Amino acid sequence: MKLQKRGNFRKSSAGTSIRTVLIQSAGILSYIILLLMRIPLSKVIGDAGMGLFAPAFEIFMMITFVLSYSMTGAMSGVIRYRVKREQHRNAKSVFHAVFLMNILLSVILGAALVFAASKTADFFVLESLSRMAVLAAAPAILFSAVIGTFRGYFNGYGLGTLSAHSQYIEKVSMLFFASGCGGTFYTYGKKVSALLQSADYGFAYGALGAMVGVMLSQAVTTIYLLVIYLLYSRTLRGRIKEDGSKRGESQFSIQRNVFVNCIPMAIVTLFTNLFMLIDQRMFNYCMNKRVEELGEVRTAMWGAYYSKFAVLIGVGAALCLLAVSAASGKIKIAYDREEYRLMRERLEKAVSKLSILAFPLSVYLAALSEAVVECFYKNEMEHITSWIQKGAVIIPLCGFGFFFAQLLYKMRMLKELFLSVFVSMAVHIVIAYLFVQKALLGADGIIYALIAYFALFAALNFLFVTRNLKYRQNWLAGVAFPAAAACVSGLAVMLIGRFMLEPAGAAVTILSGTVAGVFLYITLLMILRVIGEEELSRIPLGFFFIMFGKNIGVL
Repeated sequence: MKLQKRGNFRKSSAGTSIRTVLIQSAGILSYIILLLMRIPLSKVIGDAGMGLFAPAFEIFMMITFVLSYSMTGAMSGVIRYRVKREQHRNAKSVFHAVFLMNILLSVILGAALVFAASKTADFFVLESLSRMAVLAAAPAILFSAVIGTFRGYFNGYGLGTLSAHSQYIEKVSMLFFASGCGGTFYTYGKKVSALLQSADYGFAYGALGAMVGVMLSQAVTTIYLLVIYLLYSRTLRGRIKEDGSKRGESQFSIQRNVFVNCIPMAIVTLFTNLFMLIDQRMFNYCMNKRVEELGEVRTAMWGAYYSKFAVLIGVGAALCLLAVSAASGKIKIAYDREEYRLMRERLEKAVSKLSILAFPLSVYLAALSEAVVECFYKNEMEHITSWIQKGAVIIPLCGFGFFFAQLLYKMRMLKELFLSVFVSMAVHIVIAYLFVQKALLGADGIIYALIAYFALFAALNFLFVTRNLKYRQNWLAGVAFPAAAACVSGLAVMLIGRFMLEPAGAAVTILSGTVAGVFLYITLLMILRVIGEEELSRIPLGFFFIMFGKNIGVL
């Protein structure tokens, strides 16, 4: 009976842990879904369709970061402050004031996007046919602003679970709606293309349909949040009646307060995501100037870059951040409590954990790049393999850069974070200009510029964190040994990928290479004393490695 209860308790605690991770890491997990959405979408509307969809979606995301994501954080903080003091009437006034402000801003920006759709497509990305998708982004902006307001309201009242659910609903529905509408519009577009004798219109209509699907996902999420708000407002009425606060706040003061508080996050998110639009314009300019007359296939090439290379690198970096997402909050708590020794210990563990995951992800992806491309992107362009091999190093650089950026933001070291963001973006633009528009290196030049961007971003953020927190990094055990172990095990993975791909197939090669690489990698980490029995007990199949390590005498 006791064993049964203990087993039930373990199952219950495991289920609770999974639910906690799903809620606390909803932002990163939903972002991974957003990236993975591009894979089926590219199969529906083609690489050229993705090349026309990319600028519209990136513009939508840029505006969403400001009106939804940044505003959500600022608004939730303002509401939380009033809820703690039981000023529920003022908290409701914050919701109404921000709701009106967001609606007004989204209407203005949406209208500007409608009137400037052609110029935006022609000037910013040199893709005139993407104007149709850009037009469809305008109504999606309005829904996105409403979504951000509701999420800020729920987070302010401590109902983050509802916001997390809405993020999953938004991204999953976006995946299905974008693919479904993209395929429907693409089928219609092929008829238009046959009539106009131009295949480009089929891809343009496919991109338009994909953005219509994005808009529908925003509408569905808005309806869900509206229903939850109406249900919760009944409970809130009783709290408002008990509100004893006498001083009401003006709508203007609330809007100014929220707007000022959202500026730091808006700047950071804007300048850490703006490079995709800049890079597409430089890439298109380069392709138009290339002697080989690659201007005709530039849209498909960028679509392949956007839906294949960027997805793999982005998912890898997101997984790294997912592994240390909880650590940044714990480090901040220790910092606020002035428990500096505990803070430094947690920071050292987080860096070590990030290194242990990021380096093998990068190395194995590069080593198995040919098998990965054949498995997931059959009959695709061969240069995707070359892009992955060159750009895999971005995974650890991005992981470290954004982890230290999170620490800077949470600890209110905004001057340092702004300097890092601006300098990194400026260097990226200069290198991209020299390598892409001048040297005409195409996507390779973009990748080199991205490597420089994230390397500088990670280095500056690390420098500012260590200087302000007086933290000294253990370079051998924390960084060098995991990197060396990943490279050594990566050689074995590369040999498996080279000799097994043709006779065994891509899927078997990836599975065999990954299993062999992970086994060798963990063994090397045990030999180098980077991980011990305590760390191994917390990973899947850790008991096996503990038994193996004890048998060979390294534990």
